[in-house]
Amino acid sequence: MNESDRAVTGSPFSNWEGREPLSLFPNVGLHSIGGEQVLLCRVRYEPGAVVPRHAHEQTEQVMFVLEGELEMTVGEETRHLGAGDVVVVNRGVPHELRSEGGCAFFEALSPVPLDHVADQQQDLVLGPDQGRLHVAR
Repeated sequence: MNESDRAVTGSPFSNWEGREPLSLFPNVGLHSIGGEQVLLCRVRYEPGAVVPRHAHEQTEQVMFVLEGELEMTVGEETRHLGAGDVVVVNRGVPHELRSEGGCAFFEALSPVPLDHVADQQQDLVLGPDQGRLHVAR
């Protein structure tokens, strides 16, 4: 398939500088970029941020902590995480997070949950499937 045959939405290149983060919860902001099957988010928790227990019924989540610390419960297991730690949350598994001092991490989610995308025209690069595998949450 050549470039003219692809139904591409958005540029494959992006930059989050100067863009307001999407706020899914109080004191939590994220920027995202995704394609047909995976979404990459840069997430920042302000001090005192709490994300209550929830589950992504259709989406798997992999997180890599960049800086700061957070406490995370996945299922029934709770850990204190810091820079360099990685956690996998399989779809449907309840989890919750809190950060007393603030933190930043990257997370990859698949399939793409559209509730994590601030602007579908700017933050998604779609190919021939045109996002048909994306999920609402």
